This record gives sequence, C-alpha cells and structure tokens, in this order.
Amino acid sequence: MSAKHPIIAVTGSSGAGTTTTTMAFRHIFRQLSIDAALVEGDSFHHFTRAEMEVMIRKAQSENRNISYFGPEANDFVRLEQCFKDYGDSGIGEIRDYLHTFDEAVPFNQMPGTFTQWKPMPENTDLLYYEGLHGGVVTDEVDVAKHVDLLIGMVPIVNLEWIQKIVRDTSERGHSREKVMGSILRSMDDYVNHMTPQFSRTHINFQRVPTVDTSNPFCADDIPTLDESFVVIRCKDTTHVDFPYLLSMIQGAFMSKANTMVVPGGKMSLAMELILTPLISELMERRRQLITPAAE
Repeated sequence: MSAKHPIIAVTGSSGAGTTTTTMAFRHIFRQLSIDAALVEGDSFHHFTRAEMEVMIRKAQSENRNISYFGPEANDFVRLEQCFKDYGDSGIGEIRDYLHTFDEAVPFNQMPGTFTQWKPMPENTDLLYYEGLHGGVVTDEVDVAKHVDLLIGMVPIVNLEWIQKIVRDTSERGHSREKVMGSILRSMDDYVNHMTPQFSRTHINFQRVPTVDTSNPFCADDIPTLDESFVVIRCKDTTHVDFPYLLSMIQGAFMSKANTMVVPGGKMSLAMELILTPLISELMERRRQLITPAAE
C-alpha cells in the first residue's frame, strides 16, 4: 500500500455488479476531481480468446480444467508488479483486452485480443482496478497487500450463475449446455482463487435476490435490483457512520454490528455514501505528502 500513490481495486466475477460499482466510482471521482489510472483485470489474461479455446480443449484431453478464474489463464506476477510499480512511483504499464468488434475495429484487430502494453498516464491521483483478481494471493504472489481500498462484488452463487447463463446465451450465442459446462470447469479455480479474496476485502457488496433462484440452470431472466437486497459488510467500521447511512437510505437496516442491508435499487446510492468519505481520506493523505514537495 502507498499513501502517496493509492490503489483501489474492485474484485468480482463478470456480471457480479462491477459495472454498477464503476459508475458509482466515476461519480465519486468526478465529484472529488480525481484523475484515476484505469486498469482492466482482463488485460492480465495470459491468452487471447482463440488461444483460450485451444487451452480448454487441451486441458480436457488431459482430464483437467482451466478457467479464467485460475492462475494458469492469468499473469498474476505481472498484475502484482503493476500494483507495486504504481504504489512506488505512480506509473506502470497497461493494455486493453478488446471484448467486442466495436472495441477491436479501431486497432484493426479481432475481438478477444490485446492491445500493446503502454505506459500509464502520468501524474494520476490513484489507480482504479476492476476485474477478477484485485485481492488474489497465491504461494508466489500477494496482490491484495498492495491495495489501499479493496471492494468485493459478490452476488450469491445462484444469482451469479443465472447472470452468466442469461448473458452468455443471449449476448454471446452460447448454448445453455456449453455455459453449464463452463461453470463446472471453473468450480475448482473459483473456490480456490475467487472466494478467498472476499475475506480480504475492506467492504463487500453482496446482492441477494428476493425471488426464487432455486434452480439457476432453468432461469430465463436475471432478478432485477428491485427484486434484491444488498448485504454490505465492512471489515473496519471506524470510518463508517452507520446511523447517518440508515437515515439517508430508505429501507436500510443493520443485520450485524458491521453489516447493513439495503434495498437493491439503493445499491449505487449506498456505494457513493460509504465510499466517498473513504476515498476523500485517501486523497487527503496523498495531498499532505505531495504538497511539501510542490512548494
């Protein structure tokens, strides 16, 4: 961690609510006039989309599994180095993963490929990471130790599966059977490399549907935010004013001393109310360190 060059990481699987979180952070950054270096977790994959398909088939032929959740498909060493470099000097290297044709066409590339590595913009206020592994720890790397504010986006697993199945069948053209196979192949990596992160986070936002998701494999629709509650767990409550939050968020209540529950439609509001003072504190510590050097 670095007070002079702070790092914020949002970790969670695709569809877990990281997009809502990113919108909330953009509002906060705009409100606080913060210039953030944006780092996308997918850019640290080892393989292009086509290469990953080959690796999956190869693993299946060897009676083993590979998934985007695990270390074989990701460069955890380079991710940790990126965080370390930024914490030390406020710079580092980034690239983009081109998900769609619209993203790929300007680079004259195919979707599912990477741009070239390039230096981060200089003189940014903080690094903002969104991806699968912002808090990952293995025998070789410890990404979590470099993060000043680690946020977990964690829908209950049935909801996560429904989101994946609906998204991949409707938007990516995969069959339901193929998506179910992907979920099964990912389970070992999910258990060993995803879920442990959520015990290292400073704050978790867990969406819990209030409609029946008993069989996620036959669901046709993703429960909406208004059909959900969000459970918010804070590891350290020192800087979280729960009475104020309860007064500001209609329908919110405390379920434990460090856990608040809010209606799903209030998730973005809750994020901004909780995270704005925490980020302001990070920025104030940074300002105190850099101001003397500028005088």
